[in-house]
Amino acid sequence: MPAILSPVQFTMRHLPKPTPANLRRFAETPVVRRAINVIKDRIAAMDWQVRVRRGFQLSAITDGEKKINALRRALEEPNAEDSFRTLMEQVIEDALTGGFGAIEMEPTGDPERPAMLWAVDGASIRIHAKWNGRPDMPRYAQVAPGQPDTGGVELRDDQLMYIRMNPRSFTPFGLGPLEVAFETVNQFLSAHRFAGNLAANSVAQYALWLNEATPAQHDRLIRWWQDEIEGTGRVPLLSTTQKPEVLRFAQGTDADLRLAWQEFLIRMVANAFGLPALMLGLEADVNRSTAADLADEAFRGAISPLAMLLAGHISRDLFAKCIGWCDFEFVFNELSARDEQTELDMQVKLLQAGVLTVNEVRAMRGLAPVERQPLTSSS
Repeated sequence: MPAILSPVQFTMRHLPKPTPANLRRFAETPVVRRAINVIKDRIAAMDWQVRVRRGFQLSAITDGEKKINALRRALEEPNAEDSFRTLMEQVIEDALTGGFGAIEMEPTGDPERPAMLWAVDGASIRIHAKWNGRPDMPRYAQVAPGQPDTGGVELRDDQLMYIRMNPRSFTPFGLGPLEVAFETVNQFLSAHRFAGNLAANSVAQYALWLNEATPAQHDRLIRWWQDEIEGTGRVPLLSTTQKPEVLRFAQGTDADLRLAWQEFLIRMVANAFGLPALMLGLEADVNRSTAADLADEAFRGAISPLAMLLAGHISRDLFAKCIGWCDFEFVFNELSARDEQTELDMQVKLLQAGVLTVNEVRAMRGLAPVERQPLTSSS
């Protein structure tokens, strides 16, 4: 545990490489752990639904309701051990740490449970650069640590959901927030360890100088100080021909702890994750009104984009490619409006104005449509 909470040791003052092992080690430090949990726990706890895609009608799809229930069951019970939340937490963790999140998909052929899902170590995934888009050609390969890249288990595009954060054109791999903040986190750990050692008085910040003391007197003074004065709280009395001088090495103030520098580094880590510094424990100049704005900024800037990325991959890779049901999509219900009361008021106004029907509003909230009751004439 002490090795985890201290920066990586390296020679010649060069920064360590952001390898998957170092990234995951840094992900276990307090500041980074807080940033990851703010995003991961919020997305994993969101309410979600499976619905018909825009442009399709549920009545025109054969066994539409049964397929929706089957897709929901496949996500709620992805395998024998995981639930939807535990599966998503593993994927989001890898995506935020190294820009890679991977889920292996296997169709079952069972119409009531069409697919099984397993979380995969994204760092072990290799991407074939010569993949030409054919569905029968392997696009990925899972390689164990220490195994050559030529080996491994090959996977087709419809067998693996590979989630990249910050995709770029010059590399097939993503870029995770922790990779961006890697150097900043290392500097913060160094400053934090220095401040801890300084606050714990591991090195004395002063010295006593006796100008004309002989070696024998010097050794006698050290033994007397250690045996009679140090740790006892007594007032030391020195009788010398010249007044001893105390040499101070530091002022012993908060400035010596580099607290302002540590605060700046925490803000840089928050910027890398797209979060306000408030979410990482810096609460200076924050009141009730600004806190609400900062919380909304965190939702819109960090949580919502990643949630939409996950929803798009589930709809495209799982529903369309793996299972073959391209008429449905996965959505998080809380992305349209973060405030539940605001969303409810808007839906009520649209319903009163005749813009939406009751069944359309129920579909937006993940509820089943209401069947119209036939009108009966009273005698």
